[in-house]
Amino acid sequence: MDYRRIMAAAAAVALMACSLSSCGKDTNTEPATGTEDSTSVSETEQDTEETTEAPEEDEEETEKETKEKTTKAPKEEKTEAATEAASSADKTTASTDQKSTNAASGNSAGTTASDGSSSGSSAGQATEAPAAPTEAPAETPAEEDSEFAAEVNFNGAPSVVKGSNVTIEGNRAIITAGGKYYFTGSTGDGQICVSTATEEKVKVVLAGVNITCQNGPAVFINEAKRCNVEVLEGTANYLYDSAKDKVYDGVIFSNDTLRMKGSGTLEITAGNRHGIASDDDVIFEGGNITINSVKSGVYAHDDITINDGFLTIRGGSNGLKSRGSININGGTLCVSGGNKEEKSSIYASGVFNYTGGYVYAAGNKVTAPTNTSYPYAVASLTNPGAGGRELGIFINGVQQIGFTPHNDYRCIMVLSPNFGIGAEAGFAYNDNYYAGYALTETQNVFTIE
Repeated sequence: MDYRRIMAAAAAVALMACSLSSCGKDTNTEPATGTEDSTSVSETEQDTEETTEAPEEDEEETEKETKEKTTKAPKEEKTEAATEAASSADKTTASTDQKSTNAASGNSAGTTASDGSSSGSSAGQATEAPAAPTEAPAETPAEEDSEFAAEVNFNGAPSVVKGSNVTIEGNRAIITAGGKYYFTGSTGDGQICVSTATEEKVKVVLAGVNITCQNGPAVFINEAKRCNVEVLEGTANYLYDSAKDKVYDGVIFSNDTLRMKGSGTLEITAGNRHGIASDDDVIFEGGNITINSVKSGVYAHDDITINDGFLTIRGGSNGLKSRGSININGGTLCVSGGNKEEKSSIYASGVFNYTGGYVYAAGNKVTAPTNTSYPYAVASLTNPGAGGRELGIFINGVQQIGFTPHNDYRCIMVLSPNFGIGAEAGFAYNDNYYAGYALTETQNVFTIE
């Protein structure tokens, strides 16, 4: 009996040992599952932290990256807890504005409540991020500096203040590439020269210069596809020449088409021949320009076009002379010619087109418009008007302008959009006022005795 009891007790002990071994395996399984959950949440936190850094970049890029990173999370989750976290992140990113990033950061803090330091780090990154966009305006000065390819100052001899593509050769500043160039300063003998490849476009900005050239043009456009000379607003500029040069025969001389622009003032004094001369076209698109010359004020081998600007021209021979056409579409022109009988205030070998603007011309002769949008008046004077004394132009008894021709004159021409059939022209010169000249057709020629 004692033997049987001992055997039974041994069997019971063995059965209890087997039961305890089975419970130990189940207990070890739960911590393993918890480890997987912890790893998944950690990866979600990492993605969320990267998302909170996004505001340092462009907002559109931030939204795109936020969506990509949060939608990848569900593919990596293996437990129900991670799936719920991913679902919460998806809902958070449904908002596509900047607040979505902050919501994601808040969700990260909720999932890492057991790790306060991680949550605090994410919040810190989110608040620092907006500081990055303030760096963008720092590029603005660089863009302003790049407006001019170079700045050149004439202080006797020329010097390049900053920039490139300008070569200094003695008293000459030579532009060698396309771009916009800024000039200031004074010299008794100097030159701005443009000599670039034929396809280059150049703008010469006169911003307060006083340049005399003793042996050629003060501004010499030797070669360029197109060159604009701009008279900077609010500046006064003076150009002179004095050499006897029959080839480069203008204070401003161009081998190619020349455009005059700007709203500043420019006074040109030609001691050689012409004020402005071009072997191609001359186009006026702005500027308050006064020209005094021993020959023609403006001379072009091809065409002269005036679209805008205020021009006062006093020519030693012709005021305005074109071997091609003359086209006046705007602006104001006060022009007087030389004292020789054959010289004109305005002379065109080709057609003369007038569509607008104001023209007041006094000389011994004049070329009348070939094509015109308005009637015009030409007065032939039996007794010449005196140079150096004011000439007044009137329409319907209202003075339009008063200017002073520098030489005696026998012919006055007026072109104005204020003229119409039936309008009355009047002229005041030599201390007399002559009125009552009605316009009855397109071309109206009066003789004043």
